[in-house]
Amino acid sequence: MSKKLRLILGDQLNSNHSWFVTEDENVTYVLMEIRTETDYATHHIQKVVGFFASMQSFADELKSKGHQVIYLHLNDKNNLQSFEKNIDTILAKDTFSQFEYQLPDEYRLDVLFKNYCSLLSIPFQVFDTEHFYTTREELGSFFEGKKTFLLESFYRALRKKHHVLMEGEKPLTGQWNYDGENRKKLPKNHKPTPPLVFDNNVTQIVSEIAKTDVKTIGNIDATHFVWPINRKQSLELVEFFVIECLPLFGSYQDAMTPNEWSLYHARVSFSMNVKMISPQEVINRAIKEWEDRKDEIEYHQLEGFVRQIIGWREYMRGIYWLKMPEYETMNFFNNQEKLPTWFWTGKTKMNCLKDAITQSLDYAYAHHIQRLMITGNFALLAGIHPDEVDEWYLGIYIDAIQWVEITNTRGMSQFADGGIVGTKPYVSSASYIDKMSHYCGSCFYDKSVKTGKKSCPFNSLYWNFYDKNEDKLAKNPRIGMMYNVWRKMQPEAKVALLEQADFYLKNIDDL
Repeated sequence: MSKKLRLILGDQLNSNHSWFVTEDENVTYVLMEIRTETDYATHHIQKVVGFFASMQSFADELKSKGHQVIYLHLNDKNNLQSFEKNIDTILAKDTFSQFEYQLPDEYRLDVLFKNYCSLLSIPFQVFDTEHFYTTREELGSFFEGKKTFLLESFYRALRKKHHVLMEGEKPLTGQWNYDGENRKKLPKNHKPTPPLVFDNNVTQIVSEIAKTDVKTIGNIDATHFVWPINRKQSLELVEFFVIECLPLFGSYQDAMTPNEWSLYHARVSFSMNVKMISPQEVINRAIKEWEDRKDEIEYHQLEGFVRQIIGWREYMRGIYWLKMPEYETMNFFNNQEKLPTWFWTGKTKMNCLKDAITQSLDYAYAHHIQRLMITGNFALLAGIHPDEVDEWYLGIYIDAIQWVEITNTRGMSQFADGGIVGTKPYVSSASYIDKMSHYCGSCFYDKSVKTGKKSCPFNSLYWNFYDKNEDKLAKNPRIGMMYNVWRKMQPEAKVALLEQADFYLKNIDDL
């Protein structure tokens, strides 16, 4: 009887995959903790631990169901610390006659396994991960011949194709998108629902990592690890979200406030990205809750959530597979600066950045507006090289895998792709941050002052950005108004703003 070796990557923990329907003693699964994966970026300690804990839990689940499993721990003596070397050793030792793997979600691993299999002396087969709504190529086919890749068009097409929130060929309520109702600031004395956190003891994994020279960032409470590490916990988090948070999610999904790291967000991206749960079941569960509680949950709360998953998530993956590998070198503004040192410590006098970065170091998490309009906004205004920004985002967030990170960071946040993902750069002065948050009131800097000792750095850097990049942006129809404002300013006001920005950029580590 022929023996098969099947590789499972750390982000392929899908217990509902067709691979696992039947138990077969001639099929062996292998999962491995290896240095090539811990070392390609400087990851948050919670990210490394989250992956390893979830992988170990998944391996135990497979074994409990009667599957044959090989699991290589980080410090096992027989672990050769690379996929190719470990697979070669296993294939030779146990005389397997076929190798199988699932399509990786990262371009670098896709290339690695294609090259590896081209040299194999035994047959191999590649399987779909059976997770996404779309194929890798679907977005490219949808936009074939088009010059722009409008998310809204793709979102509507997927809603129709998969009959999500539809009534025949029309959207429920007659309106596709409720983004305009998803931008409210938290009321001043509003106390958000406390987040559901888990109490996982991961001291053994932290101890194993400590025995190596794996470089990590961030903090961890190893006896009370808060993230889900298996399907059961992931489903519990979904339940908590739809019952406790969905009624206010849409309204406050863009809101920010100090010392509230979760607000009404689902925080299921890590569980989905490693495939412990699927986007379909998350969306279906949210829709069911809305259907059961229409008197309590307004439709726009639901649509905003659905759009993030079936719209944004699938769109970003499609862009990734359409534009890689060129995408990871794009630098539209030719930005060259390095990240300020306080991006690694949170020690800055700017309240919004201090809170967003400290939270990221403590929880390996920040929600999308903190990422886009606080840390990302500052990095773009400061002219930071997109490579620097990519590496930081890829490392610090537990849900960051390149296919979803780079399109959001290099594309949406930094506009380094020149407008493939976003129709304009997402930059702002202090006014937007104050509009959406409670950061500015207690900040060292004054949100309303544009120049001078305590002027908010976002204010002068904002105008400096537009001045510096006028040749690239002046014809953009979405921001022409800002250039009209800039041109009408008094010359001395312009000079003062540019001088203030120059001072802040030269002293960026002291802000």
